[in-house]
This record gives sequence, C-alpha cells and structure tokens, in this order.
Amino acid sequence: MSSGTAKNLQEILSRVPNIQEYLYNNQTGARVYPVVPPEFTNWRDEQHAWRETVCLFDLSYHMTDLFLRGPDAFALLRQLGINSFEGFEPGQAKQYIPVSPEGYIIGDVILFYLEDGTFQLVGRPSAHNWVQFHAETSGANVTYERDEWSVADPHKPRKTFRFQIQGPNAPKVLEKLLGGPPPEIPFFHFTRVQIAGKTVGLLHHGMSGVSGAEFFGDFADGPAVKAAILEAGKEFGLRQVGSRAYATNGLESGWIPNPLPAIYTSPELQKYREWLPANAYEAVGSLGGSFVSPNIEDYYLTPWDLGYGRLIKFDHDFVGRAALERLKDQPHRKKVTLVWDPEEAARVLSSLVTQPKGQRYKYFDLPLAQYATWMYDAVLNDAGEVVGFSMWTGFSSNEERVLSLATIDEQYAKEGTRLRIVWGEPNGGSRKPSVERHVQTEVWVTVGPAPYAEPARRYREQVRRARQKS
Repeated sequence: MSSGTAKNLQEILSRVPNIQEYLYNNQTGARVYPVVPPEFTNWRDEQHAWRETVCLFDLSYHMTDLFLRGPDAFALLRQLGINSFEGFEPGQAKQYIPVSPEGYIIGDVILFYLEDGTFQLVGRPSAHNWVQFHAETSGANVTYERDEWSVADPHKPRKTFRFQIQGPNAPKVLEKLLGGPPPEIPFFHFTRVQIAGKTVGLLHHGMSGVSGAEFFGDFADGPAVKAAILEAGKEFGLRQVGSRAYATNGLESGWIPNPLPAIYTSPELQKYREWLPANAYEAVGSLGGSFVSPNIEDYYLTPWDLGYGRLIKFDHDFVGRAALERLKDQPHRKKVTLVWDPEEAARVLSSLVTQPKGQRYKYFDLPLAQYATWMYDAVLNDAGEVVGFSMWTGFSSNEERVLSLATIDEQYAKEGTRLRIVWGEPNGGSRKPSVERHVQTEVWVTVGPAPYAEPARRYREQVRRARQKS
C-alpha cells in the first residue's frame, strides 16, 4: 500500500498494513557519503594509512548539524539525554544519546558545548529531529539553526568544515601545523588554534587507536585549512580517505552507527510522528538484512545493547529514565565483533562468478557491505535460534578479515564462541533497488572483541585511565 500524499510520518504509518514491511521495502538504499570522492588512491591504501602512517578524513558533508542557543538550551539537552551533564562546560564535547519513553535508542550524535554558549549536535539526523521537536513544542526559551547534510542540497555551502587526522603520525602532523608542541587537551575537549591564518577549533579525538585531532571552523576557511594539513602531512605519509574507506573505520574501532530510531509505536510519541514530515530520515530510510519480524519493536535497541550502559547516569531526570531504571538489572545484549571465516567470506564473494544469476548470494560490496539505511542480519546459535543482530559488515585490509559489528545475547558473547550470520534477505530479497535477486546462506563466524583492532582497544584503555585520574 502506498503512503500516497501523506504529510507526516504518522499519516504514512496509518496507511500502511505493517510498519516493518513498509520500511523493509522503502526505495532508499545504503546511506551515501556525498561530495568526498570514493577513493583518492585506493581504499586498501587508505585503510592502511590510519594504521601505519596518518590519514585525513573530510567529515564536512555527510552529517547534519543542529545549533541550539538560549537560556534553556542546557536544561533541554539534559532533559533529553541519558548522559550526565555534571561538569559539562564550554570547550567540551560528548557522545549524546536520547532514548524513547520506553528506554530505546532514538539517536547517537556528538554534542559540542561551544564557547559562546551555543550547543552543536553533529551526526545522523534522528537525534537532531528529536531535539528540534522539543525545542519547538516544549515552551523552552531556545532558538535553533539547522544545517542539513549535503545530500539535501549538494551545491549549498555548509556552515562548518570538519577534518580529522588519525594514525600514528597524527601528532607529528599536528606539531608541524601548529609550529610547535600542540596544547595539552583532555580527550573530547577542544580549544582554538591558528592554522593558515584561520581560527580553528581543535578537538582531541581518536578513532584509529592513537591520539588524533579534529579541526572545525567556518566553512569558508576550510580550503585553506585543508591545504595546510595536506602540506604538513606530506613528509609523514598522509593519505586522504575517500568515502569508501571512511565508512569502514568503525569496523575496527567498534562503533555501530545505525540503530533504527525507536519512535514508530509509542503512544506517547504520536505528536512527534505527526511533527516529522513525510520525507524525514525516519520515514524514507530502509530496513535491510536477513532478520525479519512483523513487530517493529523487535528492532529497537537499549543503550546496553550497543555498549552505552556506561553513559547512563541517573543523576538527573530525563525522558526514558524510569524505563531504564526498570531495565538496568535485566539481561542485555552485548556489542561484539563477529569475524567471518575466510573460507565463508570467499564462498559468498565468489558466488558472483561461480553461480548463475538468481542463485548467487547477496552481493557483497567492498569494503562495506551495506545496502540499506538500517542493517539487521540475524545471528544464530547452534539450535538455529536468533541470538542477536549483525549491523555493520565490511572488510578490513588491516585485519585481513571480513568483520561484522553485532549485538548478541550476553551468554554467547564470550570470545571464541562459534555462531552463524544469515546473509541475504528471505524469498529472493526485498523490493529495495539496492537488492538483486539472490539466495540466503549461513556464514560461520567467531566472536571477537569490540573494538576488534588491538590499537583501538589499547587507546580506549588509555583514555579510560586518563578520565579516572582527572
């Protein structure tokens, strides 16, 4: 059934027989990373750079920004986030997680507390939509400004450029850029520096297993700043990372970026669904993968399921607090990395040339095997029971393995446990344009840690210890 000329998400949902089926057959494929070229050298070389030398990520185009200002901005964000805001001051950033009244994740973004008292949310738009809705409807004394990702309008300049340098040589590049030792900045804190005559924000942020840096500032200053970074990085083997390799960095660092926003069924959120337009991210995105349930709530995830239990702080009132208090002592899933058997990966990949059309396994794009907005592949135990979801799959040339970031029942989360991923959609596949006719198969995998990359685990432990001392 078509959504017709619906004006908002609630109208769409009222017209379709089943929410899951509607999202599963939405005509949107994998999330794109606009403007930045797919490759500068090749994606294998670019992956190696963040492990062996240094790389430059251009993050200026694929994320949405929401600026929030006003006397009530701090209180509003505090009311909507599971995170503690104690000691949160200008010059700091944090991962920001809002949940539904039932305690399920709505979004996952980075929140910057800017020096002028302005807050900036950066990431996929589901959290932005939630915050903006409350800014408009709560009566809070706030104003907001929104800057959409470049898919919305590829020719419209963004407000903010955002570059990262990551890899073992990143500190050397930073020192050369600044003409001396960089300022001592705690993890996820930022300050202002001068680069190429421009005032630039410098955030201490690491994604690849070593201390890295993120630069941000006025978009018009971006070309000059990037040129300076590239020049400083020449002698240290700097590589620019294209959109193909960039999307795989999370495979090694253990970040699942794409949970389905848990907003489709709660009676308390009807007004929110009526507020969301028919072309909103939550309305046009697509579900994909081998897990299929008629109950959309089976796709919802708690903070614990994604490894965010440590971020929940019951030191303030927030939407979903009562639900999380009820859930905290119940069994939870655990985030892990599922390592594909090499022979199994080869079998899936080779079917493109060994099997006739229609009898091949689901095409595995390299290096990232995403073909929908929200991927949910079923993970099975020996009895064939679903024990979790694989949600982010791709190939790491650094680890020389196909890796799947997954959330699974804790009893199966011990390293070395053997499980299976069901690869491909049932009944030949959905109607998404990114899905060709194919057959399902089961792939043997081994449970590994998340992050899987040893440098990333080591760096995360260093950050944890530093925070304990501060």
